[in-house]
Amino acid sequence: MNAIPSLTSPSIAAMPSPAPPDAPRGSASFKDFLLSSIEEVNAMQQAADRAVEQLAVGGDVNPAEVLTAVQKADIAFRMMMQIRNKIVQAYQEVQNIRI
Repeated sequence: MNAIPSLTSPSIAAMPSPAPPDAPRGSASFKDFLLSSIEEVNAMQQAADRAVEQLAVGGDVNPAEVLTAVQKADIAFRMMMQIRNKIVQAYQEVQNIRI
């Protein structure tokens, strides 16, 4: 029969060690991603509000573009709320885990 080779020190030493927690990462943190996404949604809402105001005062604005801006802002806001709901749901599930 063939024997199963056991783990030896050299094979364990060849394994990469985990990076320390304070090591810089190549990407932004989840918090930074969420904050930038919220800022983008806010900017879309403000742009849609300005477009509606321009349309209301008789400005030189295409009504189709105003409707498109309002719909984009609405969809972005709804998506942000769904993401928030999923984050809250995940947090509540983690809270309910028994240790």
